[in-house]
Amino acid sequence: MEMVIWGGAALTLLGVLGLVWCIVLAVRAKRSGLPDAQMKAALQRVVVWNLGALALSGLGLMAVVFGVILA
Repeated sequence: MEMVIWGGAALTLLGVLGLVWCIVLAVRAKRSGLPDAQMKAALQRVVVWNLGALALSGLGLMAVVFGVILA
């Protein structure tokens, strides 16, 4: 079960790093001064990546909890 815990921790870390990257992308898009249509498209892409990173982080946390319960 130790492998499940460490694997889940790694997934969670990747998810958190993905969330930080989404923040960086959103700030860059806001500061770029794009027209409204392009800004909306850029932020919609960030939302997709944000949801993926959040899901990855959640799966990692579930794996950690699963591993702790079974340990």
